[in-house]
Amino acid sequence: MSNTDATPAVLGCGGPAEAGAPLEEPRVQVLTARDVPLGGPRAMTVRRTLPQRARTLIGAWCFADHYGPDDVADSGGMDVAPHPHTGLQTVSWLFSGEIEHRDSMGNHTLVRPGELNLMTGGHGISHSEVSTARTTILHGVQLWVALPEEHRRTGRDFQHYVPAVISLDGGEARVFLGSLAGDISPVRTFTPLLGAELTIAPHATVTLTVDARFEHGVLVDSGDVRAAGTPLRPAELGYLGTGAGTLTLANEADTAARMLLLGGPPFDEQIVMWWNFIGRSHEEVAEAREAWQNGSDRFGAVAGYAGNRLPAPALPKATMRPRGNPSEGTR
Repeated sequence: MSNTDATPAVLGCGGPAEAGAPLEEPRVQVLTARDVPLGGPRAMTVRRTLPQRARTLIGAWCFADHYGPDDVADSGGMDVAPHPHTGLQTVSWLFSGEIEHRDSMGNHTLVRPGELNLMTGGHGISHSEVSTARTTILHGVQLWVALPEEHRRTGRDFQHYVPAVISLDGGEARVFLGSLAGDISPVRTFTPLLGAELTIAPHATVTLTVDARFEHGVLVDSGDVRAAGTPLRPAELGYLGTGAGTLTLANEADTAARMLLLGGPPFDEQIVMWWNFIGRSHEEVAEAREAWQNGSDRFGAVAGYAGNRLPAPALPKATMRPRGNPSEGTR
């Protein structure tokens, strides 16, 4: 799923701890989601935690939409017509349901629960996403990763990976990007990243060894969770800065808790993120929009989608300025 909002805002966008590991709990910044209605043939509302004014990025993670569980008999499911991307990688992860993916590389595949689909749209790619007829409950997340200057015009790519279920003392993990709990994902990225689904048993506590060079985000899907001692409710994202070698997550509920753990070293480049494009200037984003509107070969064509592609919204009247994360003094 992509940012098909018809009036998009301008957005600047481990395992068990080893003996002797640092025990100091990091400070957690709680980011609250906002509801965003997406356009397209079928309206769909998502809970967006990244980007926002308080935080544009966590590592190179620059976009996080969380949706469902939605009964498709009521919601209509997902039907996102062909649309473009530049300067980013899309990370699709489902908890339930099934989505049909088609892209301008000719890939036609399914997104299923517990399976990673990662698409690279450097210089330009386009794709469509439609929930299948077999889907009754649709529930998942759509994440974006900003590409660094050195690689942001790279060619199109698509990777699919099914991570193993890793047992933790008090829970389970599925590591789809990077490494955690002794498991390593083979999926290629352009900056160091961590992406994992964690499930914590009722009233259990899990302490993970994490890379102290990374900043991390804990996006709660379900359960009453404490991250480094700070309570997080479903749909909230807890941000933790660099410097801590362990992360303690506790589930205080009578049922299992589920969350995503995202991480990466601070992304020091400023970006302009508008609609489905990530660039470094207003002019660059405007150029990409014009190329899409004019049917440029830059984005290719998506075969097999029953319908027209999405037109780009009008550009904002004001000049879009690059943004990074706020300084420590303004957080």
